[in-house]
Amino acid sequence: MRFRIARPSEPITVEDYRRRARRKLPDMVWPFLDGGAEDEMTLRGNRSAFEKWALRTKVLAGHPGASTAVTVAGEQLAFPVFTSPTGTTGLLHWEGERAAAIGAERAGTRAVISTAASWTPEEIADATEHRHFFQLYPWANPDHGGRALTTAFLRRARAAGYRALWVTVDAPAVGNRDGERRRGMGAPPTLSVRQMLSGAAHPRWSYHFLTKNRITPRMLAQEARADGAVGAVRMQGSLMRPDLNWDDFRWIRDQWDLPLIIKGVLSAEDAVRSVELGADGVMVSNHGGRQLDGAQASLDALPAVVDALHGRVPVYLDGGIRRGTDVIKALALGADAVGVGRAYIYGLVANGAEGVRHVLDIIRAEMVQALLLMGVGDVAELDRSWLTPASTSSAATPVLSS
Repeated sequence: MRFRIARPSEPITVEDYRRRARRKLPDMVWPFLDGGAEDEMTLRGNRSAFEKWALRTKVLAGHPGASTAVTVAGEQLAFPVFTSPTGTTGLLHWEGERAAAIGAERAGTRAVISTAASWTPEEIADATEHRHFFQLYPWANPDHGGRALTTAFLRRARAAGYRALWVTVDAPAVGNRDGERRRGMGAPPTLSVRQMLSGAAHPRWSYHFLTKNRITPRMLAQEARADGAVGAVRMQGSLMRPDLNWDDFRWIRDQWDLPLIIKGVLSAEDAVRSVELGADGVMVSNHGGRQLDGAQASLDALPAVVDALHGRVPVYLDGGIRRGTDVIKALALGADAVGVGRAYIYGLVANGAEGVRHVLDIIRAEMVQALLLMGVGDVAELDRSWLTPASTSSAATPVLSS
């Protein structure tokens, strides 16, 4: 009997894309994408938080379909998912954030572009058809007037047409990422024989790494005149702001006349204060578990933030989104939309912009199917009545409140 060798099937889940991405990256680089801080408790907690909730259903609801359209910072999205900011993504796939924005557009949504992106905001704006969002690390260069660097970032983002600003406030220092350090990720990187062999086993990645020059925070390198890739990474660390405070946030608010969202909030008190100082939205996030290990999972922190704000501004969430049902649970707990980080990068690494689009399409399709099975006709209907504590959860039973 003769057998035909089948070609690998197209990925059908985010986890399928994760496995493909792992095969395409050298050992040294993989922890930069998939790892977290220290013992990775927060990284795991972001996923396990979704397991605490079960979805409720209403049969014979009579909905012919499910509407998923939402508005985020004035932009109409086909579904309530956007790509969260991720820095130096060109290290993982040379097309990096430019491909992410193109893929997000093709899926009917938008990207939040990091200050530390491997492509400049102007390059990304030129390559895309729609307005995207910009994320700011409020770095300061003490040799050039402190806030001058932040001012330059804001000026360029505004001139390039970015519609809203995400200000990240949970990175006063770099998290202690043991996995990256063990693999030699640093400035400069430490190469072992094993790591060099792993790089040689991934010739496509190695070729792009050596020839495309997309492994540094491009805008930072331009503005601060960093000397090469290693110099840019070293400078990035030196410009982080352990002294960042609410006066700095107030100053940033005064410099930006379009929607501004504060990113990295986990407490109700911080959420309320940010709105009092002019934030137009709050993003509940623990930086994907890459900063403070042992911090609260994003989904666990969400209800208290939502309750404290009483609908005054939109609330967004990122951290641990892998399935359409994850999106539904976040929306039911009060999020207006969610961001995905690692999930879209798995698609990027596997297949560039088309991989990003497909990952987002997978999440959207899963979401629509789940809404129909639940008996929900529109994402606007979702609230806490659609959730019940999952009896199989090993964690503490969550409490529902309105």
